[in-house]
Amino acid sequence: MKVKVIDESHEKDLERSINAFLSEGNYDIIDIKYQVAIAVCGEEQIYCFSAMIIYN
Repeated sequence: MKVKVIDESHEKDLERSINAFLSEGNYDIIDIKYQVAIAVCGEEQIYCFSAMIIYN
């Protein structure tokens, strides 16, 4: 069993990164965990979109 963690600042970038990883090989996907983190710095909102892919 292996784990791949992908982190992006925009949800569309995360989608592209996940699709690129999945197209690289013939993985047996066990689970995909998804998370969004938001931070506020002054007037700016910072987003972090991440996914953990568990596979064989």
